Amino acid sequence: WVEDGRLKSYVGVDKALLYYYLDPHVTNCCSAWFCPAGTGAGYPKYAYTRGPEYDYYNLAIFFYGCNFNCLFCQNSSHKRFEEARIVTVKELIYATLSNTRISCWCFFGGSPEPQLPFAINASKCAIENLPSGRILRICFEWNGCGNKTLVNEAGELSLKTGGNIKFDIKAFSDSLSIALSGVSNRRAFENFEELYNRFYMDRPDLPVLTATTLLVPGYVDSEEVEGIAKFLADLNPEIPYSLLVFHPNYMMRDLPVTPIEQVVECYRVAKRYLKRVHVGNLHLIGFYSMEDFENTYASSI
Repeated sequence: WVEDGRLKSYVGVDKALLYYYLDPHVTNCCSAWFCPAGTGAGYPKYAYTRGPEYDYYNLAIFFYGCNFNCLFCQNSSHKRFEEARIVTVKELIYATLSNTRISCWCFFGGSPEPQLPFAINASKCAIENLPSGRILRICFEWNGCGNKTLVNEAGELSLKTGGNIKFDIKAFSDSLSIALSGVSNRRAFENFEELYNRFYMDRPDLPVLTATTLLVPGYVDSEEVEGIAKFLADLNPEIPYSLLVFHPNYMMRDLPVTPIEQVVECYRVAKRYLKRVHVGNLHLIGFYSMEDFENTYASSI
């Protein structure tokens, strides 16, 4: 808003436009197939149980706003600022400390980048106030095109707490990123490589980094996936990579769900370069587990 002729912001390091809710484990998080909440990896330092953390929760923190404008946005409600309310760091910490079943925070949206100073400050304050023995993993799900200094701070928080950072890599070719999201995503690749070099090998058994790609029919094909997979494999072929089946949303509601042939082809290409590849949203194409999917298409994979 404008005050005394100056532009003022509703948000800052102590307050943000967001809403939050409890998401019971195991959630539909893109990292659930390898993270502590979904598997018990890192027990007992980073997980409460040897297996999936049933009866525990993720505090899902949904930011309004984004630095991308994706035509296929899967969470376009982040654009409805008239519905947003201001939430303070103190409120988030109180909600977390008063519920001992919350074992992780995940910042998403929208995307955390526009309000990353708040996310970092809130995370640091939460960690400082945790009682001894309390686990609180800090995770980010973002497009990856944030300020490099802040991105590194976020990476350090995730590394220290057993969390992970999910880069939603929209496309490999810059022209397709601009066509689908309105902006270049070159910085996402730069930031991913930076975080890999700084943090990944400090905790290789419990990856601090992962990437996802939404398989938009007719746009994000096997060539795009191959470019992303090669980029990841050049860093480390053990980096987890998830391919997400597309559901029609926002300005691309007239598209179909990703055809199964496209899913299989993209999965096959990604597996050529990477050892840990997963497919999310399989229920949209009639499967309910990776085992079921792989067994059905074993001959072509």
